[in-house]
Amino acid sequence: MKKNKVVCIGEALIDRIRNKSNQGFTDFLGGAPANVACALRKLNVDSIFIGRLGSDEFGKKFISQFNELEVNLDFLQLDKDSSTRVVNVDRDQAGDRFFSGFEAKSHSYFADEALSKKLVENQLPDLEKLFQETKYLVTGTILLSSPMSAETIFFLLEKAKKFQVKIIIDLNWREVFWDYSNFSSEISKTARVNLIKKFLNNAHILKLAKEEANLFFEDENPSLISQLLSNRPDVIITDGKNPVAWYINRFKGITETPISQKIVDTTGAGDAFLAGLISKFISSSYPSNELEIEDCIKFASVCGLLTCLGEGAIEHQPYYEKVNKFLGSLIS
Repeated sequence: MKKNKVVCIGEALIDRIRNKSNQGFTDFLGGAPANVACALRKLNVDSIFIGRLGSDEFGKKFISQFNELEVNLDFLQLDKDSSTRVVNVDRDQAGDRFFSGFEAKSHSYFADEALSKKLVENQLPDLEKLFQETKYLVTGTILLSSPMSAETIFFLLEKAKKFQVKIIIDLNWREVFWDYSNFSSEISKTARVNLIKKFLNNAHILKLAKEEANLFFEDENPSLISQLLSNRPDVIITDGKNPVAWYINRFKGITETPISQKIVDTTGAGDAFLAGLISKFISSSYPSNELEIEDCIKFASVCGLLTCLGEGAIEHQPYYEKVNKFLGSLIS
């Protein structure tokens, strides 16, 4: 059986972004795993989203978006007793965006904090059938801030490994999720970092930002970071518009990224980058030399760049044809 599907596990949430005037805001669908699942579909990869949404208007909007892109929702959970999380994204005096917390909960927790292991177990035969066709499982670390969701993600990882599914972790450190959680607000930053570092030992492929590499490993050398983790994963370190550092298939290098003067919003750029990388790993098989790796990184970088040419994490994710057209314009 051919393994060509990608399972994305984690949060789907609303990015409530302040307008540049700071006089109002616009709501966008977001959440890293949800973003990756949508971006993969635009790149012709079958994706499955496993997460938990509130049974509210935002939940309905997500379902509509997922259905439009044909993201598989067989394992989506809906929570009647909590709400879909809304993240407040404000602007500082220079106009740069930053997470400032969340809209008030309707209950004591957000839906994404209650991803249920029991509900997953109730679908175990279907889950195992899915994993037989799955190449990669993608997740982040935000679910670890809730014991209930953390238990579920560990369960899913163990099941996936039994079917030789490769685990991709995008570190995606967002301390505000821990600070505002009823479950983890009292946990020290050191304890949070150590918990996440332990979780990263599950990774076969690890993507992280340069500042995350320094915080968690006090280093920004991808091959050295790989040596610190039990699976010796491939490691990709992004740094905004700056070059991408990578250690893939025992090759190490740095790849320049394309730039544009038309950047509107960088929300979701890293998620589009990751989806582009995964799509290349599936369509072209895993890269076996430095030229193939460079090709994969360049394709992924264009996915990230094109997403930045409009507002929101999902709306401007590029389709496969648009990425190739852009790459062709770079060559000509």
